[in-house]
Amino acid sequence: MINEKRFMLRALDVSKKALPNCQPNPPVGCVLVANGNIVAEGFTQPIGGNHAEVEALRQLSSCIDIKTVTAYVTLEPCSFVGRTPACAETLLNSGIGKVVVSLLDPDYRNNGAGIALLQHGGVHVDVGLAKDEVQAFLMPYLGHAG
Repeated sequence: MINEKRFMLRALDVSKKALPNCQPNPPVGCVLVANGNIVAEGFTQPIGGNHAEVEALRQLSSCIDIKTVTAYVTLEPCSFVGRTPACAETLLNSGIGKVVVSLLDPDYRNNGAGIALLQHGGVHVDVGLAKDEVQAFLMPYLGHAG
């Protein structure tokens, strides 16, 4: 059996690489897993750059069947276009099979909309894995979101 929590905790570790350059965006980490192995990682780039999910997808080998990939993301993928395209839509368009999110994004422009977009598109989504650990790290962002 795959220990999914270890993948989310790895995504949390990866998210720390985003600081301090990602601000005012939250430091998010994304780990892509196929067949129980980490196959790509990404974190939020400096303002105007790619978000964690896009960075991870860019690293993914074209030899891997995207339908077999699970994305572990520390914060709900954004559902709105800002300086960058919506990450939830990018994940959906990639054909990814499953997305595991630790926390919902409290930003009023998102707050469940990213999850809904993925689910409506047929992607299996789980929410809440390692939420205490991720919430403790993201508390500065969570208190100022929206």
